[in-house]
Amino acid sequence: MKIRNSISSHAQRKVFIHENKKEETVLVAIPSLSWSILFSYEEYGDRLITALKESLKHPAGEESEELAHRIAQWTGEM
Repeated sequence: MKIRNSISSHAQRKVFIHENKKEETVLVAIPSLSWSILFSYEEYGDRLITALKESLKHPAGEESEELAHRIAQWTGEM
């Protein structure tokens, strides 16, 4: 599991990322937002960013787009 800090003008948040290589999935959680998502390797790309933005829209508000791009970048590096 990797823990990243997302620092924006809105807040500082810890982002927990767990990669399950056997099942080819990634679990991302942000406890301060009570938010998590599980996605497969096949979902990387524009479709993933759109799904992250939609999922984060309610708990993160204005921060959702920035968080979505950071999460996509971090998980793409794994």
